[in-house]
Amino acid sequence: MRLSTKGRYAVTAMLDLTLQGGEGPVTLAEISETQGISLSYLEQLFACLRGKHLVRGVRGPGGGYYLGRPAEEISIADIICAVDEWVEFTRCGGKRDCKDGKRCLTHNLWDELSSEIFNFLSSINLAELVERGGLKEEGCIREKENSELLVSESGKTRAA
Repeated sequence: MRLSTKGRYAVTAMLDLTLQGGEGPVTLAEISETQGISLSYLEQLFACLRGKHLVRGVRGPGGGYYLGRPAEEISIADIICAVDEWVEFTRCGGKRDCKDGKRCLTHNLWDELSSEIFNFLSSINLAELVERGGLKEEGCIREKENSELLVSESGKTRAA
């Protein structure tokens, strides 16, 4: 099972916003360029993130986005749920009538796995993610299609 592009890109964009946020508002164009995510896709994601108050926008010249609350208060699960990308491991979407009106044999296993993943992602906030990866010291990051984070020795993005 893989997390969708929508969920991965939302987390990546929020992490980028966390890293750059202390320097004033961050534009979607900056995130797009740094992370290689299309601007129109970011606009869709940020509409969802704004709706859940995870980001706040500043209009006009010099405008952009800030985190809607401190990075310590925004979990990875919050971000994924905000873009409506939570993935259940059960075929039945959490319902108990997954096979001819009955619960399938492995329903509890997959339901428990979904809960564990949700709990894990709920336990990690943006600030911790920055600290875990040492990203503040390393500088900008860029996500490639294969989901690898590439950082050059000087802290500048390097091409794959």
